[in-house]
Amino acid sequence: MPSLVPCASSRIIVEMPTAPVLVATTERPAGYEVKQTLGQVFGVVVRSRGLGGNIMAGLRSLGGGEIVEYTRLVEDTRRHAVDRMVENARTMGANAVVMMRFDSSEIGQSMSEIVAYGTAAVIEPIPG
Repeated sequence: MPSLVPCASSRIIVEMPTAPVLVATTERPAGYEVKQTLGQVFGVVVRSRGLGGNIMAGLRSLGGGEIVEYTRLVEDTRRHAVDRMVENARTMGANAVVMMRFDSSEIGQSMSEIVAYGTAAVIEPIPG
């Protein structure tokens, strides 16, 4: 249900609730039928770890094991890329992204690019 948001001018902004978008790594999500494919959709994020994080990560790497600073950075960046992909899918009129994948690459010595991509689709539950 839309909500009305008053603003400073005489206009009223109508905020529509966002419908959930199913994101699946499979071609046919269980319990759903793909009614229409709308094309490729992606979300891209390029991130760099700050100087403090690089220093801490460098010190941790001397001892071996997981480098928590970089793990957090990659997890946050993947979430952000998926969020962008979902918004792009909504713009296309999709309620799902199927065959979702991640890709990543390094840009220079301190930046990482993460891409979440898949196929924007319209799906419906299979009547049961």
